[in-house]
Amino acid sequence: MKRRRFCRSAPIGRRLLLLVFCLLWAAPSGAGHELPFYPSYYPQEIRLEALPAAAAAPLLKSAKLHAYVGADPFVGGRAPADVKAVESLAGYVVLTFNPASRTVRTRQSRCEHALGIARALSASRSGYVFHPYAVTPLHADYLAHFDQAQKAKREIQERPAAASTVPLATRLQGPWAESLARPPQYQGRDWDLVVEDVTLESLLARQWTGLNGWLEPAWVKSGWFHAYLLQAATLTDAGARQAVDGLYGRLSSGGWSTDAERLEMERQMVQRLGESCDRVVLGYVLRSEYFNTEFSQGVENVAWDSQTGFNSAIFLRTVKLKDFPWNGWLRLGMASRPAAAWNPIAGFSDPAGRLLWAAVGDPALIPAPYSSEWLPNRTTPVAVTRPATSPPISDIELPEDAMIPEPGTGLLREAGKGKSARARVTYRLVASAFHDSTRMTPADAAYAYSFAYRWGARAGGRPAGDPVVEAATAPLRQALVGFRVVKVDAEVKKYSDTTFTYIVPVIDVYVTGGAFDDATLAALATPWSALPWPVMVLMEEAVKRGLAAFSPAEAKRRGVPWLDLARDPKTKEALAALVDGFAAQAYVPPALKRLVTADEAQTRWAALKSFYARRGHFLVTNGPYSLDKWSEREVVLTAFRDFTNPNGVGTYDRFAIPRRAFVTRLTARGDRLEIVPEIERVERFLREYRIVREPLGKPVSDEDRADVPVCRYVIVGADGAVADAGLSRDRDGARLVVNLKGRLKPGAYTALVALGLRDNWVNPEVAVAQFRVDAAP
Repeated sequence: MKRRRFCRSAPIGRRLLLLVFCLLWAAPSGAGHELPFYPSYYPQEIRLEALPAAAAAPLLKSAKLHAYVGADPFVGGRAPADVKAVESLAGYVVLTFNPASRTVRTRQSRCEHALGIARALSASRSGYVFHPYAVTPLHADYLAHFDQAQKAKREIQERPAAASTVPLATRLQGPWAESLARPPQYQGRDWDLVVEDVTLESLLARQWTGLNGWLEPAWVKSGWFHAYLLQAATLTDAGARQAVDGLYGRLSSGGWSTDAERLEMERQMVQRLGESCDRVVLGYVLRSEYFNTEFSQGVENVAWDSQTGFNSAIFLRTVKLKDFPWNGWLRLGMASRPAAAWNPIAGFSDPAGRLLWAAVGDPALIPAPYSSEWLPNRTTPVAVTRPATSPPISDIELPEDAMIPEPGTGLLREAGKGKSARARVTYRLVASAFHDSTRMTPADAAYAYSFAYRWGARAGGRPAGDPVVEAATAPLRQALVGFRVVKVDAEVKKYSDTTFTYIVPVIDVYVTGGAFDDATLAALATPWSALPWPVMVLMEEAVKRGLAAFSPAEAKRRGVPWLDLARDPKTKEALAALVDGFAAQAYVPPALKRLVTADEAQTRWAALKSFYARRGHFLVTNGPYSLDKWSEREVVLTAFRDFTNPNGVGTYDRFAIPRRAFVTRLTARGDRLEIVPEIERVERFLREYRIVREPLGKPVSDEDRADVPVCRYVIVGADGAVADAGLSRDRDGARLVVNLKGRLKPGAYTALVALGLRDNWVNPEVAVAQFRVDAAP
């Protein structure tokens, strides 16, 4: 009955199109049972159009456009009631001094002028938040820096208004900076300072380039890492730069023994980055993105990333249209046209390209939307094994048959005797079909490792194949010690008369960095590839034969095209000829000689050849959407509903409505913290909802254990250093508790506490309490 009402409620113009869908959806599967699982995600089609903001606004109002990605089409105006906004971190406004300036050549003069300018710009306004500290509330590690950020803000706001100062030749660079300050701009060469915009897009551009588009540093969303990228390069004092780089080296390699030690290093690094006042953070800017929520034609479900907003994997995996339970035509707008080449190694690097790859590619892990962690997507880390911590301490020994890629060639060599690692991560991969109907095998994941060592490592005096690829694959090569395919399982799930069978390779990966937590370790060198190995071989051969280059910089240097698997007719013609040759000889790359037979290779090459004949491009992945049509202004993607893919409709719906938890009372004692929390709960009615706030402990919220918040705490000593830190899930009735017994020395302390609900750690309400620990009698 509900299905019939749904079909009749559709707009008249769509009823004919919906008729077949409604009948199929209402039809039983097997003996009168509905199909319990729908692979891929909600929209059956995604259409991305390049639209200026002025053209997007009326389309959003009329629900002809469902969302506008990356910008605010209503700047200076008010959005209609059926159009809602989400906010995310867009970037920073900073003040940067000219190192060649004679007026501000000393640290003291720079800091004095910076304080005065910051005080003049200390008023927050629409879209801009005054926040003179690089780690913001949009970073999940903000709690560890909360007291430092508040101190920086007080120093500026409580500073007396400056008397006359030496006038400085000032430049303004970027729309945010220009909206904040309008002193006469200096046009000469001898400028003293610039107030400028630093977008998150530009700050992280190099970090978002990598093998299959997803080899980002595990800490890519952390505030301390953004602070390092933002300020380290501007340091003029060699000693300060050396100290900062030393801290960064320890943080990026797991060089600590406790969480408190790690957080203290992060705090020290951010503090040292700002001490010399070479670049001073003034505040951050919020990005507003809009989507239509009209009762029938609008969006019902949507999640977004706290830093990249709608341009994220989580958005495309949660967006659901109100008129469709698991289908529909999603129309998105974006200000910029796709400009970067479409290749998954060093392409898809512009905003439109990243959004396309988020739909077409399926990574091993995806960034958690409201924290700095990673979510299992196509691989699941099921176990992390570490060496014993009690003497005698020893590393984990690699099996002799574990594989280690050879730098420079990528050949997979057996580890042999005497190799060890700091940790072993065991993964379960779900090997679904690629768009060309071939099935993923462990060889595809192994070849991704091989590629990283062949094109990203120098060996025997040979230069790296592409500096951009070398930099992008460096984190993996630094972490990976070796890997071993343990077995290949068949996982069967049966729903009534419907049976799903998944092929699940189990792979052990041996890594460095044993001090990292389990989630970070699992993100360092995940075994996965969104591409079939023949497509990777095809791209390699195109680059080796001078037909194209992976990155734009290398393409320019060599005078060849930037490799594009879909839009460059001449390149595609050359690639097709290569495929013909490889298919004729059933080519197996040297790195896979032990993993792929000639018959398997023949099948793979024939499938790729057939795919190109049908679809007109070589962008074959195992992602939830496939490239269907494209033009200069528009791209159309269609759902790839492959039942061997474990993810589908509803997989990430828990993130669609982010909720928060709050500390209503914090009591700190020497041996215990007690927190009285309140949580947000969703009340739904028809196709709408509202969020209400209630104390923890009401039966309606206690029905789901996920509705019990998690407590993060940082204990700071009287000297300003982190004395203890951690996470607690302990509960005593309606209170949360943190056990500190025996963990602190006698003295005065400050407790910083924040609560997370369903993995939402952004914009926390931080509670602060002072307490003492007395000496034992």
